[in-house]
Amino acid sequence: MNYSLDIENMMIKLYKNLNERERRLYAAVEVEKLGYGGKQYLMNLFSCSHHTIDRGLWELKNEEETLKGRIRKKGGGRKKKG
Repeated sequence: MNYSLDIENMMIKLYKNLNERERRLYAAVEVEKLGYGGKQYLMNLFSCSHHTIDRGLWELKNEEETLKGRIRKKGGGRKKKG
């Protein structure tokens, strides 16, 4: 089930160059390709949380709601002084 070391290195390079949403979606697609045990394998490979992958899977299944527009929800982050 494991990819070769060369493929793993290319996958890690690609993963690190994606934004948050793209990372979630990429990890989710890979998990679907790998099947049983794929989530744990990719969590270790990408050093990501299972929440990241779960959210990516949810976003793929509900694409009409989530795949357009902003990457983050509006209003997040540090609040302005004043």
